[in-house]
Amino acid sequence: MEDRITLERIRLLHPKVRAEVEHIYRAQVVPALTGRAICRFAYTLRTFQEQADLFAQGRTKLFDANGRRLGRVTNAAAGQSIHNYGLAFDIVLLVDNDNNKSFESASYDMVADYDRDRKADWMEVTNIFKKNRWEWGGDWKRFKDAPHFEKNFGFTWRQLKAKHDKRDFIPGTNYVNI
Repeated sequence: MEDRITLERIRLLHPKVRAEVEHIYRAQVVPALTGRAICRFAYTLRTFQEQADLFAQGRTKLFDANGRRLGRVTNAAAGQSIHNYGLAFDIVLLVDNDNNKSFESASYDMVADYDRDRKADWMEVTNIFKKNRWEWGGDWKRFKDAPHFEKNFGFTWRQLKAKHDKRDFIPGTNYVNI
């Protein structure tokens, strides 16, 4: 089942990857998940301010509005995340626990097989994007980030930030030229 919110978030991705990601999502990911779970893109493009706010959690912003202690969410400050350039996305599985197609329960379970096809749904999605040459954060050695996928076209965040700072954008947009 296609997720409207995911499709809206895909449209925020960098123009160089937007059509590719939408095609992979519609033609491969949606048909792969035929049970009680759908794939939602939790994050795609993230502004520098949104990145700064996430980076502050657990560092300078220690508590939420209800007084609960916040943990660190990211190791990337503003401009240091591939999300800041629209070249990354994070996924979550939404599970329909009561068979009413509400898909309200978020799952990061990498081994659950909600469609009973003997393949973990999370890994089905992961393998689809890896097969299409997207780098998976779950393969990283230093900091594993299983929800994260990126395609940086050989650019480091420093090179992308330099392009951003020079305002080397696709004409009429705020997306860096790559």
